[in-house]
Amino acid sequence: MKVLVTGGAGFIGSHIVEALIESRYDVVVVDNLVTGHEKNLPPAVRFYKQDVRMNLDDLFAAENPDYVIHQAAQVSVSHSFIDPLYDCEENILATLNILQACVRHNVKKVVFASTAAVYGNPVYLPVDEAHPLLPISFYGLTKGHAEKCIQIYADTHQLDYSILRYANVYGPRQDARGEAGVISIFIEKLIQGEEPIIFGDGKQTRDFIFVKDVARANVAALTNGSKEILNIGTGKEVSIQEIINKLAMIIEKPVQPLLRPAREGDIRSSVLQNERAQLMLSWSPGHSLEEGLRETVRFYQQASLAGSRG
Repeated sequence: MKVLVTGGAGFIGSHIVEALIESRYDVVVVDNLVTGHEKNLPPAVRFYKQDVRMNLDDLFAAENPDYVIHQAAQVSVSHSFIDPLYDCEENILATLNILQACVRHNVKKVVFASTAAVYGNPVYLPVDEAHPLLPISFYGLTKGHAEKCIQIYADTHQLDYSILRYANVYGPRQDARGEAGVISIFIEKLIQGEEPIIFGDGKQTRDFIFVKDVARANVAALTNGSKEILNIGTGKEVSIQEIINKLAMIIEKPVQPLLRPAREGDIRSSVLQNERAQLMLSWSPGHSLEEGLRETVRFYQQASLAGSRG
């Protein structure tokens, strides 16, 4: 079976590619490399440098994928306030373009990367899939619209899908230069001997899930969770200050974070209930927070060492 992964050279996408290969799928990647890197991909993977907003018929005709895992997106909450039109293009129009190609080329199923940002500030915790959609950023809004596009296509074109709403994903290869990956930013600051910056008081909480567990959920969704919307998280609430403390212990450096005002669009507290994903996908997170943080720290330490040698 062949799987096309959009955004497959990116942080989460590249881990999904590796998990698919381990599960013996034939894998094809399309990525415009705006945030992804071709070096993230195993050499055997067929790669197309292309924007998924463009016509995809030639690619689909050449590869004839059985499944599509759609990861390509604009993922920065703060950037969505700066350029909401770009969010609309990347997260809604690109999704519609992919759906049209899937229908024209008889793709069996689409697995879509959505986000906890569709829920906005939670009305209750933990957040289950029935929670009202109250996004407070254009990022969350456009992802919610993309979900609806997928559901309508599924109803009118007999296209199967699974929509996976990710909690806060972290792990190796996350871009520490952006703002979406707070853990990678903290690690890089600590390795460089700088004080990390916390926007807010540090007591805000998130559900941090390791990227390899997210990748396994995507692979499981190819053959499970038909027409389901599923939360992909740990079900455990952790404060930003707790993350700083754990990283300081792992790296063995004292740390005094710098506090800055909270940013527009940031949610105070979030944790996702994952029981439905466990049931429907026969999946559960396999890494504890400490295990995931240690593996992530090792990655950035090795990258820093390689950079200093280069």
